[in-house]
Amino acid sequence: MPQLSDGWPALLAQPVKQAITRQVTALLSDPARNPPVQRRPDGLFGPNAVAWRVHGDVTSMMVGGVAGLMLQMLHPAVLAGVWDHSNFRADMHGRLKRTARFIALTTYGSRAEAESVIARVRSIHDHVNGTMPDGTPYAANDPALLAWVHLTETSSFLDAWIRYAEPRMSRIDQDRYFAEMVQIAEALGADPVPRSRRQADDLVHAMRPLMLCDDRTREVGRLVLTQRAPSKAAEPVQALALQAGVDLLPPWARRMHGLPAPAFNRPLLRGGTMGMARTMRWAFKADSPSE
Repeated sequence: MPQLSDGWPALLAQPVKQAITRQVTALLSDPARNPPVQRRPDGLFGPNAVAWRVHGDVTSMMVGGVAGLMLQMLHPAVLAGVWDHSNFRADMHGRLKRTARFIALTTYGSRAEAESVIARVRSIHDHVNGTMPDGTPYAANDPALLAWVHLTETSSFLDAWIRYAEPRMSRIDQDRYFAEMVQIAEALGADPVPRSRRQADDLVHAMRPLMLCDDRTREVGRLVLTQRAPSKAAEPVQALALQAGVDLLPPWARRMHGLPAPAFNRPLLRGGTMGMARTMRWAFKADSPSE
């Protein structure tokens, strides 16, 4: 009868790792259409960038992505552009995958790949314009609208990273992250763009009077939070990421969306998300962040 050896646990773990990475990859990308993005040191940032660290964590990026999208939809002009020109109702996961690929290419791809995908997004924005229900015109290439999208994304990604990966992240590194991301925002045409944590917080505060939650906002929020997972196996991961994304929202934004604060089950939610984050790092063989 064969004897178990020290190699057996690792051997048995491989199918588990492969199953996890396969399901998460299907949730965030389309390998059949797009090859994996290779980490290139000649890109916009490089291996020593804080952005490489933050954007490499699957769980915190999913959680931050949910919070960022919910914040973006509170701006009536951003919402109008999505409502009028996006097929999000039928292809929510497609939108997620396109956003994830944009982030991957601009963070880890070569400079040529990053510049190409930025140019493509700008060309799409050139055709996204219209009129809001109150008669106010909007355009996706409006620097202020682009700035709000950039601000909500970067703030949410960083907040999720701090909560689920590096709770003692220094203020210096937080400032570095915002400063690094300026080049993507400016290349897209965004203005004003935060270059530090304080500037980001000040901009969010300044933008709050413009926020609005109406029937269309609630409809988009409902679709985001009730979207079906691409597979049964992915359901627990997606459900936890969606709940953690709502929990990550600032209290004022959560109130505007009419979403209750998960005070009673918050420790369970955050503990479960932290466990998921550690499992993802193990499955993707990512280096453990400093804690």
